[in-house]
Amino acid sequence: MRAVWIRGFGGPEVLVPEAAPDPVAGPGQVLIDVAHANITFVETQFRAGRSGPFGGTPPLIPGNGVGGVVTAVGEGVDPALIGRRVVSGTGGSGAYAERVAVDAATPIEVPDGLALDTAVALLADGRTATMLVDVAGVRPGERVLVEAAAGGVGSLLVQLAAAAGARVVGLAGGDRKVSLLSGLGAAVAVDYRRPGWADRVRDATGGVDVVFDGVGGEIGRTAFTLLDRGGRMVSFGLASGEWAAIPAEDAAARGVTLVRPDVPPARLRAYAERALAEAAAGRLRPLIGQRFPLERAADAHAAIESRATVGKTLLDVR
Repeated sequence: MRAVWIRGFGGPEVLVPEAAPDPVAGPGQVLIDVAHANITFVETQFRAGRSGPFGGTPPLIPGNGVGGVVTAVGEGVDPALIGRRVVSGTGGSGAYAERVAVDAATPIEVPDGLALDTAVALLADGRTATMLVDVAGVRPGERVLVEAAAGGVGSLLVQLAAAAGARVVGLAGGDRKVSLLSGLGAAVAVDYRRPGWADRVRDATGGVDVVFDGVGGEIGRTAFTLLDRGGRMVSFGLASGEWAAIPAEDAAARGVTLVRPDVPPARLRAYAERALAEAAAGRLRPLIGQRFPLERAADAHAAIESRATVGKTLLDVR
């Protein structure tokens, strides 16, 4: 089968398209013919050799999320699963390929009427965004600041927070990204690349109740200063290359809660299912900003790392 390998850690060029053995569904597994593979920022960090949630040593096939059709089942698995459209994690590797074998309990069936590419775009980001809005306890009338608001998770956070009745401020870098935010439900759109962006947020809102920090670094630390007493800050990304790393004593002095999600796997699956259901009902729309064929996975990683992407990046396998 066609696949993309990492032969050694490094830049995007270490992602090399090469043939791989066809996987077989073993006992308790299903085989998925992959239509689309999900790419996350964390995968670019793993490829570069930085620490993160994924383990493994090259050579390996990277990627942790796919969407496709179940084409075979292993011993002990209900054959009625064959033919079903599913999205699935792959256990941390193996997704940049035409076929994957996974534990039969892992895939989530895609609701009728929901396109596979939409479902794949929501597999990781939809689960994350739905979980973050839940654990932050966003309430009607609150002022919510979403950093990296034109990104995969951020664009969904804007929609979900607005649907919860919040007044959303979307923060993004550059005119192209900022121009997308009102269409997602942001009441205020601000470019953090322009000097004085925090003053513009304060002028528009007087302060905020919730910060979803997807950038970290100096942007995240400045966003923290916009929180009123009783506010909450949730960090979910480090697009800047570092976490905001707000000291607990600083948060306590300001009367701000630093929310650190600790969600068991069963609840994460439920959040993914909820995101798919919301999309099937027309209430949630992932922003698929760019797509690459499987063989151009290196170009996809380069685009993400250059901050040139908006929304979700997918690999189209079939």
